[in-house]
Amino acid sequence: MQLRPDALEAHLAKGLAGLYVVYGDEHLLAQEACDRIRAAARAAGFTDRSVFTVERGFDWSSLLGASQSMSLFGDRQLVELRIPSGKPGKEGADALKVLASTVNADVLTMIALPRLDAATQKSAWFTALADAGVALKIDPVERAQLPNWVGQRLAAQGQRVAAGEEGRRALAFIVERVEGNLLAAHQEIQKLGLLYPSGSLSFDQVQDAVLNVARYDVFKLNEAMLAGDVGRLARMLDGLRGEGEAAVLVLWAVVEEVRTLLRIKRGVAAGKPLAMLTRENRVWGPRERLIGPALSRVSEAALENALALAARLDRQVKGLSGGTPGNHRNDPPPDPWDGLFELAMTVAAPKSTAASPVPPPRPRAPTAAPTRRPV
Repeated sequence: MQLRPDALEAHLAKGLAGLYVVYGDEHLLAQEACDRIRAAARAAGFTDRSVFTVERGFDWSSLLGASQSMSLFGDRQLVELRIPSGKPGKEGADALKVLASTVNADVLTMIALPRLDAATQKSAWFTALADAGVALKIDPVERAQLPNWVGQRLAAQGQRVAAGEEGRRALAFIVERVEGNLLAAHQEIQKLGLLYPSGSLSFDQVQDAVLNVARYDVFKLNEAMLAGDVGRLARMLDGLRGEGEAAVLVLWAVVEEVRTLLRIKRGVAAGKPLAMLTRENRVWGPRERLIGPALSRVSEAALENALALAARLDRQVKGLSGGTPGNHRNDPPPDPWDGLFELAMTVAAPKSTAASPVPPPRPRAPTAAPTRRPV
């Protein structure tokens, strides 16, 4: 059966299943879920533990043997299987189906997988595992949910931000510094617990303690663009540049969003329903909620001009040409990253970009350079 992560504690309190599948790319939350299952297993007498990691040439018979036998010392055992690729192959798929059909009261099996696409979740081996035990899908914490997540984590260690506007500023400050790096967010929250006593935290205390450890995802740029969040957009581009992200990849991500908006804009003008157009263009999740306001904010002409600028930026980032500054309204700035910011701003704040050139993104505070995500 499928189980929400927030229901895991209540489930474990009622008793253990014989099989657990934990899958998702949010490593901190997946690790915490596995730790809770391990702790419950130890408390239930599963004191022996065997760990298998699927690599090239993995012997699936060793896994099946462990799952069907008692420990050498007669203890109940926890068998952990880790499949980093999420692809067991044909032999592995057959072995997992056998594993799902095996009942052994002295063995508890826990399988860790990365994020799985829809096709894999419908595969025979995964369906067999989910039907035989408990499947936990670990979804990422979206930016809109992050302030509440931080607040809950602070509450768990007996702390809270100040009431009112000061508290909202403190949460926003933490979110800006740890976005896209949940493990670092967890570490910064723990640090607040070590530095300050239980109770209310002021904005100054939070500002003094929390480092800039954000890890920005190039594929989240579109959310900042659609939301018109200029500050976040600038921080993301600064962070991506500082981390050495390829400008050509950032350009591709921004251009894809511009093209999607233009297709939907033209579709709406032709009388097609917005809901149908978003499905056709694979606009889901947070983007689906943001697409309407973005469409009303930007004109078709502005999107066409943005694509013209993108064509020149493409040549520039590939070292072919930087254009001839001053001869065309869509010529890119000398620095490609300034051009990427200007291009993204045609969606985020089109009126501002139409009125005057937009200042290039620069670090917003004298903080340390963006750090890479902990491994």
